[in-house]
Amino acid sequence: MLMAHPAVLRNLLEQYEALTALNASEAADHEVRQRMDDVAYTLCVSTATRDLDAALMAARHQMSGVRGDEQALADA
Repeated sequence: MLMAHPAVLRNLLEQYEALTALNASEAADHEVRQRMDDVAYTLCVSTATRDLDAALMAARHQMSGVRGDEQALADA
């Protein structure tokens, strides 16, 4: 299975979190909602999931594995 590059996942997660904050803090306009939908779709495609919650969980799981691998390399 193809896996998204960690930098791509990190960027998508950051975008989704920022858009979620925007959407929650003010009356979101159509552009914010559309961008949230686009980022959610891209997260699902990037993580091979069909559900946003599953995509967020998978992306965070993959990111936590990357941090562990980076730490293991630093400790070596």
